[in-house]
Amino acid sequence: MSQLRSLAGALRSSSQWMRGQVGSGRRVFDPRRNCSSGAAEPSLAACSSSYVVEMYYAWLEDHKNVHEGPTAWKNLIWINHFKKSYTDLRFEDFLARKWSSEKRFGLEGCEVLIPALKMIIDKSSEAGIESVIMGMPHRGRLNVLANVVRKDLDQIFCQFDPKLEAADEGSGDVKYHLGMYHERINRETDKNITLSLMANPSHLEAVDPVVQGKTKAEQFYGGDTEGRRVMSILMHGDAAFAGQGVVYETFHLSELPSYTTHGTIHVVVNNQIGFTTDPRMARSSPYPTDVARVVNAPIFHVNADDPEAVMYVCKVAAEWRNTFNKDVVIDLVCYRRFGHNEMDEPMFTQPLMYKQIRKQEHVLKKYADKLISEGVVTLQEFEVCVSLYGNLITVSLCKHLFHSCCFPDFFKLDGEPKSMSCPSTGLNEEVLRHIGEVASSVPLKDFAIHSGLSRILRGRADMVAKRTVDWALAEYVAFGSLLKDGIHVRLSGQDVERGTFSHRHHVLHDQEVDKRFCIPMNHLWPNQALYTVCNSSLSEYGVLGFELGFAMASPNALVCWEAQFGDFQNTAQCIIDQFISAGQAKWVRHNGIVLLLPHGMEGMGPEHSSARPERFLQMSKDDPDRYPVNFEVQQLYDCNWIVVNCSTPANYFHVLRRQILLPFRKPLIIFTPKSLLRLPEARSSFDEMITGTKFLRIIPDGGPASNHPEKVKRVIFCTGKVYYELAKERKQLKLEEDVAIVRLEQISPFPFDLIKAEVEKYSNAELIWCQEEHKNMGYYDYIRPRFLTVRSKNPIWYVGRDPAAAPATGNKFTHLAELKRFLDTAFNLEAFKGRSY
Repeated sequence: MSQLRSLAGALRSSSQWMRGQVGSGRRVFDPRRNCSSGAAEPSLAACSSSYVVEMYYAWLEDHKNVHEGPTAWKNLIWINHFKKSYTDLRFEDFLARKWSSEKRFGLEGCEVLIPALKMIIDKSSEAGIESVIMGMPHRGRLNVLANVVRKDLDQIFCQFDPKLEAADEGSGDVKYHLGMYHERINRETDKNITLSLMANPSHLEAVDPVVQGKTKAEQFYGGDTEGRRVMSILMHGDAAFAGQGVVYETFHLSELPSYTTHGTIHVVVNNQIGFTTDPRMARSSPYPTDVARVVNAPIFHVNADDPEAVMYVCKVAAEWRNTFNKDVVIDLVCYRRFGHNEMDEPMFTQPLMYKQIRKQEHVLKKYADKLISEGVVTLQEFEVCVSLYGNLITVSLCKHLFHSCCFPDFFKLDGEPKSMSCPSTGLNEEVLRHIGEVASSVPLKDFAIHSGLSRILRGRADMVAKRTVDWALAEYVAFGSLLKDGIHVRLSGQDVERGTFSHRHHVLHDQEVDKRFCIPMNHLWPNQALYTVCNSSLSEYGVLGFELGFAMASPNALVCWEAQFGDFQNTAQCIIDQFISAGQAKWVRHNGIVLLLPHGMEGMGPEHSSARPERFLQMSKDDPDRYPVNFEVQQLYDCNWIVVNCSTPANYFHVLRRQILLPFRKPLIIFTPKSLLRLPEARSSFDEMITGTKFLRIIPDGGPASNHPEKVKRVIFCTGKVYYELAKERKQLKLEEDVAIVRLEQISPFPFDLIKAEVEKYSNAELIWCQEEHKNMGYYDYIRPRFLTVRSKNPIWYVGRDPAAAPATGNKFTHLAELKRFLDTAFNLEAFKGRSY
C-alpha cells in the first residue's frame, strides 16, 4: 500500500497526467475534463460527466478497474436500475398529490440517489457483502425506505394518517426519522443481503458515528476482521457535511484499529444550498466534501443530471471500497426542487436559482426520453414500467404496521421481556479470588512491567488475601465474571486502558520491548469471551455515538464509554439527548450502553468537578408525584435510563453485573468517584459480593442510630462521595446515636419504597438532603418532590453549597470553606428550628 501511495503521489505531480497524456496511449481520467477550472462550486452546467479529486491514480489508471465505457452498458443500466428506479419519481409524485400539506422531505432534484444506492449495494453484494448498514438525514428517507430497503408502502402511507397515534405506530417520532431492518434477496446477485437504515433525529450527521459503531459490532460478532461481509453507507447533505464537526470526528475514527469499519461509502446529496444559506456563506472550503481529504479519501464529484456518469462513479466507488477497504466519497451535484420542506418557499432567498430549477425536467424522465430516442427501450416498455408501479401504489392500503423487535432472540415475539425478575448478582468466592489473582499478576513470561505498576499489583494481591476490593478491583471482577459467562465486554474512551486517575491498568506495557503489551483480563478462562479495552481519539461526540451504535448490535455485551472527566460528556450532549435518553421512546430500540462519568467536588476547579447529574435527572421520565405500584425490576423497565452514584466498590460491582442480568436493556449512567478510588474507607469485603448478594438501591445507616431509631433527631440522606465526609464529621462530633446517614445509591428511578421505609423508621427525626454540589445543580431538585410524595407532612431540608453559575470554585481555600460550612449546618441540630418550609 505504501508503494501504491508513492506511485499515486508521483502521478499526481506529473504534468503529463494532469493533461491526460500518457506514453502508452492508454485512456485516463483527467480530473479537470469537462469542468470549469475556476468554478468555486460544482453546478449543473459545470460537469457533463465526472471528475476526480484525491484518489489512488495508479489503481484508476488500470483499465481493468474503471475504464470500461459507460455507453457500453446503457441496456444494463436501464434493465437493472432505472427500469426499477423510475418508481422513486412516481413515489414522490404520489405522496405530493395525496398529502400535499404534509412534510415529507422529498428527493426531487436528486432522484438519481435511488439507482445510485442500488448500484453500490449490487456491486458490494457481488463482492461478498452480506449486510449494509446505512445512515442518512431526513431528505429522501421515505424514498430510500420504500425503494431501496423495500419497506411496505402501506406501512409508509399509514404514517401519514393524522389519526395515527404514537402507540399505534410503535414509535414517538416523525415518519422521516424512522429506520428499518430488512433481509431480502438481491435481485442482481441472487444472494441474501441485509439492509439496515438507522433511525436519525433532525440533528444532521449525528447518526454517522452510530452507524459506524453498529457496523463495527456486526463485523466483530461475525468474525469479519477485514470488512468483507459487512459495510456501511453514509448519506449526507452538502451543508451538513461541511459544517458539522462530527463528520470530521467520524472520519478520524476510520483508520483506528478499534474503530475502523474497513471503508465507508459516503454519498453527498449536494443541493448547493443549506436550508436558505448559500455555499459562499456556509463554508470556507471550495467543495463541501473537502473534509474527507483528512484521510485521503477519493472524492468523486459527479453531475446528478447525468445518470450514466453517476452509475459509473458508483460502480467505481464500490469497487474501490471492496479493493482497498478505505473510505470513498461521491458528491452528487444536484439541486433541491422545492424548499427545505414542501411547505417552504425558496424564492424568498434564492430567486434566480429557483427560476432556473423550475425549468429543469426530472432527470429520470429526461434519461428515459434519451433511451427511447436511442432505441435502448421502447415507449411501450417505458409505459408498462410506469403503470405497474402506479397500480402498486394505488392498491397499497393501511392494512397493518410493521414493527421489528430489536434483539428478537432476547425478547419474546411481542417485544416484551421473557421475565420480570433479576437473579442475584453475587459470585462464588472462588471466582472472586481467581479473578483477583489474575488482576494481580502478569500472565506473560519475560514481560518487564514498570516498578510503580509492580507496587499496584502487589497491593491488589494483598487485598485479595484480605478478601477486600477497591474500585479498580471491583470493576475488574465484574468484567471478568461476565467474560466467564460469554459476555463480551468493551470499554472505550480517552485513556481508559490506564485510567484517567492511573487506577485501572487493564493494559500492561513491556518496559523493554516497544509495542509489546498484555491484557491480563483476556487470560482469565480458556473459553471466555473477548475483552476489548481501547483508548479512543480525543472525541466525545463521535466516540460516544460509535459506542452507542456498537451496543445496539447485541444484548449480550457490556459496552461502556468512560469520559476522561464527567463534565466532558457535555460535548456529546446530542448523542445523550437525542439517542440515549429518548431512543427507546422514539424508535423502540433498547440499548444497554453504560456511561462512566467521573464526578465529585475535589477542589479541582469548575471544569473537572461535576458530571452534571441534574441534567440526567431532569431527563428521567419517572413521575415525581406518583407512588409506583411495583418496584425494582418493573420500575427499571418503565424508565428511560438508570442513574446511579455508588458509594462502595461492591455496589459498583453489582450494578455492572445487573446491567447484563436484567431481562431487558436500559442505558446506565454511573457517576464514578475520583478520590474514593484510593480512600481506605471506600473498600468492600468479599462478603458483600458473594452468592446471594445484590445491588443495594439504598444503603441504610448501619451504626448506633439504627439500633434506636425512635431517638434519632436527624436523618441525612445523601449520595456518593459526600457520605464519607459526613461520616467522618459525625464521628468527630460523636453524634452517631443522634444522626443517621442514609445513602441513595440508585437515584433514578427513585426507590420510593425503600425511602418510605427509612422515613417511617425514623418517624421522629428531621429529614435533611445533603449534597456537595450547588443547590441549583446536583440532585436536590429531583429528590425534593419525590420525598414529598413519600411523606407529604414533613419537609426535607437542603444542606449544601449555595446556588452558583459555575459547578465549582477554582480556589482551593474557598472550596474547603464551603465544605466546612455545609458540614457544620448538616450537624447543627438547631439549624432549621423555627423555619417554615
